[in-house]
Amino acid sequence: MLSTPSRQRSPEEINRAIRHFLSARSGRALTGAERRMYQRLRAEWAAASRRGPRCAVA
Repeated sequence: MLSTPSRQRSPEEINRAIRHFLSARSGRALTGAERRMYQRLRAEWAAASRRGPRCAVA
């Protein structure tokens, strides 16, 4: 199960998590709990996308 991150993840990181989550469940319908997790991941991705790219500190 995925936990709530303690730091803000980038949209790319969240996208990878979504792809991994869905590929692990390929070929079958999501359960109610899995649909809720998917919706949380999508909401996290949308929020991260609105924040925009993070600047890397060198």
